[in-house]
Amino acid sequence: MTNQQDVDVTITGGSVPGFDRILSREAVAFLAELHRRFGARRDELMALRVARQAALDAGAVLDFLPETAQVRAGDWRVAPPAPGLADRRVEITGPTDRKMTINALNSGAKVWLADFEDAITPTWENVISGQLNLVDALDRSIDFSTPDGRSYALGDDLATIVVRPRGWHLDEKHFLVDGQPVAGALVDFGLYFFHCAQRQRDAGRGPYFYLPKLESHREARLWNDIFVWAQRERGIPQGTIRATVLIETIPAAFEMEEILYELREHSAGLNAGRWDYLFSIIKKHRNRGSDFVLPDRNSVTMTAPFMQAYSELLVRTCHARGAHAIGGMAAFIPSRRDAQVNATALAKVREDKTREATIGFDGSWVAHPDLVPLCREVFDGVLGDAPHQLDRTRDDVKVDATALLDIRSAGGQVTEAGLRNNVSAALQYLAAWLGGLGAVAIFNLMEDAATAEIARSQVWQWVHNDVVLADGRPVTRDLVEQVIDEEIAKISADRGSAFDADGYAAARALFVEVSLADDFVDFLTLPAYERMS
Repeated sequence: MTNQQDVDVTITGGSVPGFDRILSREAVAFLAELHRRFGARRDELMALRVARQAALDAGAVLDFLPETAQVRAGDWRVAPPAPGLADRRVEITGPTDRKMTINALNSGAKVWLADFEDAITPTWENVISGQLNLVDALDRSIDFSTPDGRSYALGDDLATIVVRPRGWHLDEKHFLVDGQPVAGALVDFGLYFFHCAQRQRDAGRGPYFYLPKLESHREARLWNDIFVWAQRERGIPQGTIRATVLIETIPAAFEMEEILYELREHSAGLNAGRWDYLFSIIKKHRNRGSDFVLPDRNSVTMTAPFMQAYSELLVRTCHARGAHAIGGMAAFIPSRRDAQVNATALAKVREDKTREATIGFDGSWVAHPDLVPLCREVFDGVLGDAPHQLDRTRDDVKVDATALLDIRSAGGQVTEAGLRNNVSAALQYLAAWLGGLGAVAIFNLMEDAATAEIARSQVWQWVHNDVVLADGRPVTRDLVEQVIDEEIAKISADRGSAFDADGYAAARALFVEVSLADDFVDFLTLPAYERMS
């Protein structure tokens, strides 16, 4: 067991409801040992990210790694699907607040992605209460009531819980070991594993995870080493943990096979995420000029040639190795008042899910319980009674580096409407995020931090690459500032007395900081993130 002696831990977040249950002496010692064993390697991997960025800035081109060619050519497969993860035809995502926990588990989806990353603001209270909600859900002691008297409780047929911890790049400033902040990923993973691994086994499942923002197979190797140690430390059989990796960075797209290989005993597949992937393309090629400039984000669908290459390569890679391929998000929130909005949006959702099921994905994501039946119906039509389509190996797919990097194949234009959508969506999200909410309904879509990232990074890219709107006007700092003020005025007029002037003033300042700075900056490592977390 973990050595509980000489544990130099400082917790600065203060006491919140459930604190003593989640941060027991034993759990704290477990987190401290995770940090001491693996924190330095995590720091080394973050330094490698910086070095790779410097190489890209200097003109290097991403490609499949020659040093791992033997992995791509080898004859190997990942572990067979774990209990509760064989059939993943529809998955729902969302934050770990109490109401969402109940609704997601009751939604009829096969899997719930319980999100400690993009869908929550990482306040200390959110981090701890989210862990408490998962413990209570597994103990079936969770309930929730609204002020108007509506009550929520768990039903009988529940989704499988898959936890998404924070990415490797984020610290948890409220938890220090030997004077150093612990990686947020280790806090989120460690607390869930410590409290819930055996609970999940008792329920016939296992502790399962979605791993976000990976940029290399070496980062997957670190996760695998953590899994091996944690299982041994807590007396959980090796291979009980399973992890699905989100391929949402452009470097990871060139290392899909290697990522599966590193996690093969613990692998549950890969997922294709659109907004973060596009954001990564901009971020990694921020100093490479017009070849990597993207048009209006809503015009860059998964049918764009470079996005189609990415998604089909993911399916082929997964199925060749016996792993699930999970599709992207349907973020639409059905309207209670506008039937035409619903009809138009649901038709697009159906078209997108049909495309995914047809090209070989084994399941897909939705953000709202009302979309679960539609997604299930589409995948039922392709899968029938089969739990997946791993037998479709897609040997016909041939994707090279040029196809993945052919950003110009997106076509499209940069329009005033696209600029305004980016500005308004980002401002609305940031105002809510600064107020403590990480999943926000905007324009009938459930948006999370990925929306803010792609929206603000596009504005930065357009300003810094002398992009001209479709009507002939250049995208300048002055134009963006004008649009910001006009969009805030629209939001204020729409919300009336409910408009939070101070909140939008803070959101405006943060948006300008991350969208109009001379150099590209990371929103989630800014002082604003530190204030909120």
